[in-house]
Amino acid sequence: MLPIKLVRSKRKTLCIEVTSDCRVIVRAPLRISEKEINNFIGEKADWIEKNLSKMNERQKIKKINEENSTPLTEQDIRLLTTRAKRIIPVKVKKYADIIGVDYGRITIRMQKSRWGSCSFKGNLNFNCLLMNAPEEILDYVIVHELCHRKEMNHSPRFWAHVESVLPDYKKCRKWLKDHGNELYFF
Repeated sequence: MLPIKLVRSKRKTLCIEVTSDCRVIVRAPLRISEKEINNFIGEKADWIEKNLSKMNERQKIKKINEENSTPLTEQDIRLLTTRAKRIIPVKVKKYADIIGVDYGRITIRMQKSRWGSCSFKGNLNFNCLLMNAPEEILDYVIVHELCHRKEMNHSPRFWAHVESVLPDYKKCRKWLKDHGNELYFF
């Protein structure tokens, strides 16, 4: 197994994270013993192995995509942004009416790590790269962000709101995890 990085903080629980670059990080409370930490890691060994395997596979796919594709140019990004500014606000209005929420400003830009976000003031941000995704993925991200107008978290109630609009949202969520990095290329 790979080396495991231990990060202690004022948190109350133990957790394990497998990062996208295949590092394993254990986050632990300040006062917990190393023996307890090691026991926890031992109990989660299968989970760690499974998730490391997933991340390794994603890294391989990402490398193949990068080798066989052309990265987007500034011109491509401008075109995607222009298209997104035309399409996304119409979809946001449609889904906001269905969900029964209001929203503030809509911003479209190129983002490295997020597909969308919703501020406490109701301002929505969307990644222009969503224009390279299938339409149902774009719809999922819009619905996801609008549902944050009802629940500013990812609680079961939040996911119930998403599911009430998009019953098969889990497929879209999985697609983004599995194929999202492909949207950065032509």
